[in-house]
Formats: sequence, structure tokens, C-alpha cells
Amino acid sequence: MNNMNANISASIRKLTLLFIALFIALSGGLVYWQVVVADQVTANIHNGRHCFSDVAPQRGRIFDRNGKLLAYSTLASNGCGYVRHYTDPSLAGLIGYYISPLFSSTGIEHQYEGYLDGSYGVTKLGNLVNQTLHLPPVGDDIYLTIDDRIQQAANSYFDKYAAAADNVNIFPSNRGSIIIMDPHTGEVLAMVSRPGFDPNRIAAGDLNYYNQLVKDPAQPLLERPINATYVPGSTYKTVTLMASLDAGTTQMSDLFYNDKDPNHPQAIGPIRIGGETFGPSGNNIIDFTRHYPVNVAYGFAHSDNIIFAQIGANLGINKWLDYNKRFYIGQPIPFDLPVTPSTVTPKNGQPLQLNGLAENSFGQGVDDVTPLQMSLFDNAVANNGTLMRPTLISKIVDPNGTILQSFSPQTLGTPISSQTAAQVRTAMLGVVRCGSGRFGDTGSVANPTMWTSPYQIIAKTGTGQVGGNKGAEAWVISQAPYSNPKLTIVSMKENAGEGGLVNGPIITQLYNYIFSTIPQYKMAPVESTDVNQLTAQDDNYCAQTGLLQ
Repeated sequence: MNNMNANISASIRKLTLLFIALFIALSGGLVYWQVVVADQVTANIHNGRHCFSDVAPQRGRIFDRNGKLLAYSTLASNGCGYVRHYTDPSLAGLIGYYISPLFSSTGIEHQYEGYLDGSYGVTKLGNLVNQTLHLPPVGDDIYLTIDDRIQQAANSYFDKYAAAADNVNIFPSNRGSIIIMDPHTGEVLAMVSRPGFDPNRIAAGDLNYYNQLVKDPAQPLLERPINATYVPGSTYKTVTLMASLDAGTTQMSDLFYNDKDPNHPQAIGPIRIGGETFGPSGNNIIDFTRHYPVNVAYGFAHSDNIIFAQIGANLGINKWLDYNKRFYIGQPIPFDLPVTPSTVTPKNGQPLQLNGLAENSFGQGVDDVTPLQMSLFDNAVANNGTLMRPTLISKIVDPNGTILQSFSPQTLGTPISSQTAAQVRTAMLGVVRCGSGRFGDTGSVANPTMWTSPYQIIAKTGTGQVGGNKGAEAWVISQAPYSNPKLTIVSMKENAGEGGLVNGPIITQLYNYIFSTIPQYKMAPVESTDVNQLTAQDDNYCAQTGLLQ
């Protein structure tokens, strides 16, 4: 009897062990197929279940800084996964687009893929449970620094307030960028790239539309503010000025003559630098300047190339390149999206020569920069010499509403002193009050101008010559108000001609709108809106400072 009981117990133990082994094997198989290789199985084109809603991610949403919904997903009408929707197509290049796990995404949708599809960090653990229960993975929500009210205004004003083409000084263009930033935090409040595209059509799988965009010579898929580079024209005199002032090789009061005395710096030319002749063409001041010598402030206000060729040459190649490097020239800018590096050296790898430095110093030569790069220069001047990391992401929130990451302002360095920054701001005031930022503008309601804004805009204009019978690249870099800049705006239009004439009306209306409407930046007018009174004030200022003579 005892032997029989022992045999039965041994059989039960063996059967139990068999069930345990089978359970472990089954569990291991489930873990392997549903967790370890789940992504590969889902992505396999021969797997019919890849379109089931329980394996397609319920992608996280994207909001602006105020909680306005910018991107979200809804269940597809055929039950095969989710369809992405975008509420502001002017952000198409920045946010990008997402179609499905089987296609590549772009922009924020791509850069923060792991958060948005729930496959990264703490959210991933919750989604492992969802997968075993055949529930869709749920992604994290992302909040941008973008203020969509400002974004939509910038997108509208790009066309609405652009100066009318005359095919002499101004040429028609629907291509370009606008970047609006808070220089004290580095936050991007708006980033417009034109021409744009409709991300909803791409997300819906309209391949014909996508192929048209790829073949379009205007390159609407190119995110111009961060991935297109241009000749900066005279906006780059700001870089040469800040570098030479900071290094101590130039003072704003330094004099430039028209006496052809080889012992004197010359305002008109011709002059010889590095074996190359500069001037008299390109001096920009000969048609209206009646009295010499003129100083550096005068040369900056009226954008004189000959003066800045000499300022750059006097600073020297190594010092000039050093100050450029402080602003990430020649290297990727730290940012939430990949940025094409800007360059100021020959693309053939040869070192920059003295004559090349002279050309680069007034924004021609081999200078090739992105609009975001110009924003960095602008921001450091506005922020008393401190450069903040540009940023697009405000916070990341999990599906339960818990903040996973919150991004604080981050300093990249202090490339120039506060004294230098203050001097450059005063020089930019001279541009708007007395120089290339004022003259030629009418000040009418239909063509608003920087100098008539009640919010004291300061700026540097630029007209980058590109040759080939093409219109110049039209630029303005700006700040407001002069007494304590709260915002910077960089506006550029490709091949549109004179920078101040093209972009001045656009940025004027933007500052006027933001400072009069947006609560975070709302402020009382700094100056009168009466054009006659402003004209009298400016004429007096220009006479006292010698910025007109």
C-alpha cells in the first residue's frame, strides 16, 4: 500500500512539474513575441495584424505653450490604426508629420518619437502591460514653447505686410523665414518657414501630394529657419562690430576719411586689403554724405562696406573666427531639432585669407548662415552678452498627467561683454533712426515702418548679393524695445531685394501686435505714434549724434 501511494505521489509531482514547465515555456513565448520582438513583428509587411488598433500606438498630443492643441490622433475609419491631425499647418516643418509605424516621420514627430509613441522611459513600462492586454500603446504629450497666436500672426504678416515688388529694389518672393524669440530664456515663440505644406494630406497618406512637394523647386519640405543657409549681407556687420568692440580693436568713435591719405582709414576707397581692391563701389554713403571724416557708428547706421572691410581686417583672421565660433559657427547649434551648421570659411577646405576676411566682414565673401544662427547673434546682444540655448520644448507629460520633464532656460556662454552688447544696441538704434532701417520707408498705414512703431524697434538690415541676375537675400535682425529688449525677430525673404524695405513692415506689425495684444508681453507704448513728432525727434537725434552729415 505504501509503495502504491509513493508511486501516485511521484506521478503527481511529475505531472505538476510538466505543467509548470509548459506554463513557463508558454509565458516565455508570450514575453518573447509580445515584448522582445514585438516591434519587428508589428512592422513586418506580411503580418496582417500590423494594422490592428491594439498594436498601433495612440500617439501623444502636441500643444503650444498655452495648451492649444497642435497635433492629435483619431482612430482610422477602417479601424486600422490611427490618423494624425494638425491644427496649424504653418508649423508643418517644425512639428513635422507622422503617417504610421511603417513610414518615417519628420520634425518634432521624429525627434521625440520615443516619447510620442510611448516606447521610452516610464511610459514604456505601462505600455508593456497594455500590449499583453491587447490595448494600444499610449504616448506622452509634448508642450512647445511656441505661442500659436504669435505663430499665426507671423505666418499671416509674411505676405500681408511684405513691401510690394517694384522689380528694381524689391522683387516678388514667397520664400523665407521668420523667427521670434525671447532672448532672456532662449524660447522660440514662432518659427515660420515659407513656402509651407499641408501635413494633414501627408498624414492621410496622399502620396501624389507628397511626390509633388518633393519635386517642387521651391522646396516646401525644407525647414528654412534651421536647415537653409544664405548670404547674410550687411546683417553680418553686427558680428564684425561686436567682435571688434569686444576685442578692443575698434571704438565707435574711430574716424574714417575721404582724403586718400594712406595713413588714414578710408570711408570711400578704393583701398587695398590682402592684394584685393575694395571700393569705391559698395561704400553706400557717397551719395548723401557731405562731411568727412565719419565714425564707426555712422558707418554701421548707413551700412558702409568699405569701413567694415577695414574693421574686420584690423581685428584679424584668428580673432574674427574666434568670435564666430563662440556663437557655434561651423558646428551644430544645440537645439531640439537638427540645425545645418553655418560657415564663414571656404568650402574647399582652404584657410580664410585676409582679402576673404574683408569680404566676410561686411556679410559677403563666403558667409553662409541659417536664420537661427542670426537669431543667436541678435539674442546675445539683446541679453547683455549672455547667449541662451534656443529651445522648442517646454515640458513632456505622461498619459496620467504627470510631468516627466520640464525644461528650464540654459546658458550657452557669454561670448561678448555687457558693455559691448549695450554699444551694439545703440548702433542698431542708429540704423532705425537715421540709417538704412528708416530711409525709403513711407510710414503709411499700408506700409508700416520700424521707426514709426511706438515700441522703439532697433535693427540691422541686410541685402545679401548672390549674383546670377537674382534678387538679393533680404534680411532684418531686430529687437524691441531699445531700453530693455524683450523680444528679437529675424525676418528674411529669399531673393527679395532691399532688406529693410522688404522686412521692415513685417516686423513692425509683429512687434505692434505682440506688445499690444499678448498678455505675457503686453506693454504701454514707449514713444508717440505721431509721425510728425517722431520725425522731429529723429532728426534732432541724428543731428546730435552726427549720424547724418
